[in-house]
Amino acid sequence: MKTLSLVLIVLEFLAADILASEPLAMPRALDLPGLHAYAEKVVTAGQTLHFRTSSTVPYELSICRLGPKVDDPSGDEVLETLVNSKPIQQPIHPGSFIHVDKGLPADQPLGALSIQCWVRPWRLNAPQTLISQYNGPAACGYRLHLDDRGRVQFYLGDGGPRRADGELAGTALSHRQWHHIVGVWDGKLQSLWINGKKAAGQAFPGPVRAGSAPLRLGACAQEGSVDSLFDGDLAMPVMYAKALSPDEIHARYQQRGLEPAAGSGVLACWPLDEERGDRVSDCSPHGRHGRIINEATWMIGGPSFDGGKVPRFSDYDPAQDPKRGHGLRLASDDLYDCRWQVTEEFRIPETAKPGFYVGRFRYDLDGSPRLYHATFVVRKPKDRPKAPILVLAATGTWGAYSATSFPLTPPGLHHNWGTGGIANCPGNPPAYCMYRDHHAGQPAYKIGLRKPWPNAGPYVLYSEESVGYSHLMRAERFLLVWLEQSGCDYDMIDDLDLHRDPGLLDGYPAVVINGHSEYWSAEAFDAVDRYLCRGGNVIVLSGNTIFWRVSYNEEGTIMECRKQGGLPGGRPGCTVGELWHSQDRRRGSLARECGLPAWKLVGLETLGFWGATANTVYEVQEPDHFLFQKPEPVGLAKGDAFGGAQGGGFPKAVGHEPDVRLSLLRQLTDDVPPGAGLPEEPSGILTLAAGRQPQATALDYFVRPARLADGVACHMIYWERPQGGRVFHAGSVGAGWGLSADPKFQTLLRNVLFHFGVKPAKP
Repeated sequence: MKTLSLVLIVLEFLAADILASEPLAMPRALDLPGLHAYAEKVVTAGQTLHFRTSSTVPYELSICRLGPKVDDPSGDEVLETLVNSKPIQQPIHPGSFIHVDKGLPADQPLGALSIQCWVRPWRLNAPQTLISQYNGPAACGYRLHLDDRGRVQFYLGDGGPRRADGELAGTALSHRQWHHIVGVWDGKLQSLWINGKKAAGQAFPGPVRAGSAPLRLGACAQEGSVDSLFDGDLAMPVMYAKALSPDEIHARYQQRGLEPAAGSGVLACWPLDEERGDRVSDCSPHGRHGRIINEATWMIGGPSFDGGKVPRFSDYDPAQDPKRGHGLRLASDDLYDCRWQVTEEFRIPETAKPGFYVGRFRYDLDGSPRLYHATFVVRKPKDRPKAPILVLAATGTWGAYSATSFPLTPPGLHHNWGTGGIANCPGNPPAYCMYRDHHAGQPAYKIGLRKPWPNAGPYVLYSEESVGYSHLMRAERFLLVWLEQSGCDYDMIDDLDLHRDPGLLDGYPAVVINGHSEYWSAEAFDAVDRYLCRGGNVIVLSGNTIFWRVSYNEEGTIMECRKQGGLPGGRPGCTVGELWHSQDRRRGSLARECGLPAWKLVGLETLGFWGATANTVYEVQEPDHFLFQKPEPVGLAKGDAFGGAQGGGFPKAVGHEPDVRLSLLRQLTDDVPPGAGLPEEPSGILTLAAGRQPQATALDYFVRPARLADGVACHMIYWERPQGGRVFHAGSVGAGWGLSADPKFQTLLRNVLFHFGVKPAKP
């Protein structure tokens, strides 16, 4: 056991020094009570792991490899324990905006000024800034903004203390509709124009100076802290050193944001046509280029574009649409990197076994003991001999469900963690994921990996504790425990590893896709297809497999996923026209509609869903198949049940999101939408077993409600792919859970491994 007080004191001074030298002002700090932490999501044995912890209470940190007792920490291997008696509270700074280094000159009087932009507000009940050089109350130059009733405001000042006579109020905007806004000053008169029409005017003789505050789009500052962040979409912001005439304003309105401003009077024009990255270019000669803080969202189109009119099944290409335009979506809770300082370090031993590890924090809060877990995966160095099995950790799914990254962890070991998360921390920090929108309703399209993900903890459930069902990290633990008990060595990688390096699969007799492997990149899909085509073997103990397409930025720190509104799990505000990713410009949403159908790779597709308490078991269809007979007879006859606990209780393997053959989805599909096609099932697939759940929420191939004829809602298959490779697919998120309780299912899996070139020891 080690004490970190001295280390943390040094880190405290370093953090203060770094913050003092921060070149850009960040959004207002939000302090988090309790304890929150994250580290690298994946680390190679022999490398150093860095914990970034924010805590208001002392704590003890143990680095542990999770052991053979899925629900008992006492069986874990403790590598190191560190004691911290002097914690550091590290704030977060949520909110996106654009910082422009080169603002208008601070002290130079302006003879005239016009500020123009298109905006689509996502909220209208809080003050929000559109364009400003404004740091209230002492350095107030100019500001185009909205008040707490959604009314447009245009402020002009002399760069000093705020002047009440410089504020001009216009009319209120409409929620989630594009508006063209222009603030004009001709040296004597100040006016506001909305959608080409004058909304307000007053005399204002000046003087007008920009003042010392930085130029920002989507924010201003109050007492030096960036504030009044805009929740909405911004398009074609322009600044002019002249007063636009009514005819010019009307002409700009008619252009619908498709034409950049030009001419000698343009002080800055940002077309926002980059559609990726954090740089925003000024197309004027003045070089007022901007930098996006906290990411924001590209690829949403501009005021000339209606994404809801793009057909779902078509060959639409955003790059070929001259009327699409460009916009940037800002959110006051955008946060993809906490930017916390390292508080603890630990070098993972070179001999550490691959698997699931945690940083286990023990602390007291409000008079009760708490446990907090920062989960990470340890992989084997590339130069070490390969194990017979490579297991894929579904970290993309863990991230996709990370709605409440900053909760106050409840007491107790197990926590029932719903799709929308658990109770958020005081202060309402960012709480969005692929299943929960931003605070103002913007659909969430990205997840940052440099943030906590306590939902990926080892004791997180997706049911009541009496049921004991889970679908994230804990769901994957059952297979790993069984492999170790069976004497099977395995290596591990995660979704991002597979995305980055398809060669990682080479040389493994068997690859296992485990748990709830729902979120896949095109690169990962192609990597597994390549492996299979070369004669590889894939075991799928997953359900809802390969359902949504994702992409990653070059640094591997942000995962992007765009889920069409109206689909189960889709985001209500996401139109078809917004499905194209900013990271790779490829269409997103359902993998099967992005040229990545799960059936083509592993033989099955998602059917639908049901609650965990309705989980069921498999019924044998082909008892004479060699996988049921060799090298060990499983001892099951046709129609026999398996995959559950003895006596009929939990665990039960089939559910809560099952996969089925394409032939069943074809039967459920009554008609094919315009522009779509219904594929034929590939040859060679054999159903070994099926699971029945007549009450399932079944969906056809185009994800529309359907009714099951005979109650079959899950398939277990063996497939010798015509293009190469063999697949055993159990078709259920709960497969590993059921495996843990049923010796017959365990025998079947030993047979699968044997025929795939792996020889587990018989218990």
